[in-house]
Amino acid sequence: MRKIEVKILNPESFDQAEKLMVCAARLTQRGHQISCLNDFMELYEKPYQRSTVANLVKLPHPTIQKFGIINVVIVGASRRFLAQITRHQNEVKYMSASLQYSDYSGVEDFVVPYDLLGTRQEADYLEQCKKSMKNYQELVTSGIDNDSAGYLAPQGMRNILLVSATPYQWKHMIHQRTCRRNTKETRYVMLKIWEQLIGQNAELFSDCGPFCMNGGCEEGKMTCGRSIPQNLSPAEIIRVDFPKLDESMVFEEGVTDEDTVD
Repeated sequence: MRKIEVKILNPESFDQAEKLMVCAARLTQRGHQISCLNDFMELYEKPYQRSTVANLVKLPHPTIQKFGIINVVIVGASRRFLAQITRHQNEVKYMSASLQYSDYSGVEDFVVPYDLLGTRQEADYLEQCKKSMKNYQELVTSGIDNDSAGYLAPQGMRNILLVSATPYQWKHMIHQRTCRRNTKETRYVMLKIWEQLIGQNAELFSDCGPFCMNGGCEEGKMTCGRSIPQNLSPAEIIRVDFPKLDESMVFEEGVTDEDTVD
């Protein structure tokens, strides 16, 4: 899971998404005061306080958080992550590197699952991935098309993914996918995205994080039983739950992240 990187591609969209949220909320209560375009533009340009944004986020009216699009690129996550995150289709768009058109002969790279990092199985896992891609390259060399050869590509092969979503849908994905019941790579990627989102707009994305941080676990009997404290930032959650990815920490073989948390 090392070398996974994420970046917000259009940080300028936050201001407009926030401005539209405030405007939409005001519009519902002041429609009777708008009789022309100038009236609306006056409402649209009306100043507001940071506390206004924080209060609107708490309201049970998600539509006002669906104006504006935030684009994120994820470089180096696995194709297994791709299969999981694309279950989210409402208000989300994806563009992925293609196994049909791209030729990965000799240039492939692989995500090592978190629990294999630093263990004896890490080298064995990478060797199996390389064997699969060696067979892939042999097929391509023999004239087989990339699409057919791509069926040999391991789920752990790294990918590049563009994701475009509304602020509300980003929050929904983070709520679901940072839960400790999710796979570790998916949790890690979404925590990194949340870290960047909250860095751009703390008020709009303050109520992200797993459900246990925002009222209570929704997994019922499937709960992990290890709620995450409300005051932890995404960066702090990463340090607690993924210590092997912190270069300043060195662990002996066999020591896992489960040994580091209460």
